[in-house]
Amino acid sequence: MEHLDLERGNLQAMASVSVGSSIARRLEGKVAVITGGASGIGECTVKLFVRHGARVVVADIKDEKGRSLCAALGLDVASYVHCDVTSEADVKNAVDTAVSLHGKLDIMFNNAGVALGRDHGFLNGEHSASLFERMMAVNVLGVYLGTKHAARVMAPARSGCIVTTASSVSALGGMAPAFYTCSKYAVVGLMRSAAAELGKFGVRANCVSPHLLATPMTSAALGMTDEEVERLLDAGANLKGVTAKPEDIAEAVLYLASDESRYVSGHNLFVDGGFTVTKSM
Repeated sequence: MEHLDLERGNLQAMASVSVGSSIARRLEGKVAVITGGASGIGECTVKLFVRHGARVVVADIKDEKGRSLCAALGLDVASYVHCDVTSEADVKNAVDTAVSLHGKLDIMFNNAGVALGRDHGFLNGEHSASLFERMMAVNVLGVYLGTKHAARVMAPARSGCIVTTASSVSALGGMAPAFYTCSKYAVVGLMRSAAAELGKFGVRANCVSPHLLATPMTSAALGMTDEEVERLLDAGANLKGVTAKPEDIAEAVLYLASDESRYVSGHNLFVDGGFTVTKSM
C-alpha cells in the first residue's frame, strides 16, 4: 500500500511538472523584437517572453541597461540592438537582426514611447510645436516604422503578430496632456489599419492599453516617486484591492502575442481595472 501511494505521488508530481511546463512555454520557438525593451513594461515583457520560450531582440536607446538585461537572461535567448524608433534605419536594423540571428520574426512589440508632464496643454507657455513633434515622432512614427518593417518580413511568411502599446487615454479625452492623448489615439488608428491591410497575409495587429502605472517613464513625467504614482492610481482606481504593475501589462501582451489569441486582430485590449468603463458612461 505504501508503495502504491508513493508511485501515485510520483505520477502526480510528473503530471504537475508536465502541465506546468506546457503552460510556461506559450511562445516556444517564437522570435520577437521589443522596442523600449530595456526598462518598464518592455523589460517585464522581455523577461516574460524569454520565460515562455521566445528568443528576443531588445531594441532601445538605453544601451547599458539593454546589454545588462540580455546578459542576465542569456545571450543565446536575448540580444540587444541600439534602436531609436524615430530612425527608419535603426528600426529596419532591429528587424533584420532578428531575422539574421533566428531566421524569422513572429512577434513585433511596438512598445517604445515617451510621456510629457501634466503641464503641456493648449493654454500654457510651455506648449510648443517642437514638443508635439517629438512626441509624435517617438510614439506614432516609431509605431508606423515598427509595423512597416515587421510587415515586410511577416507578410511573405504569411504569419506574424504585431502588438503596440497604446493607453487608456486612447478612449478618453482630458485625462492626459493633449500631446500624449493624440499620440495614443493615433497608434490605435495605425493598429486598426494594419489589421485590415495585413489580415490577408495571416498577420495580426492589436494594441494593449494600460492605465496609469508606476514605470520610470511615468514617474519621471509626473515628477513623482513610484510609490506616489501607485497611491495616485489606487485613489482613482475602479477595481479596488489590486495595484497594477508592469507585469500585468506584460501578461496581456503575452496573450496577444501567443497562439491563444490566433483569431484576435484589430483589438485594443484595455488593462485598466475597468477605469475607462466608468469614465465613458
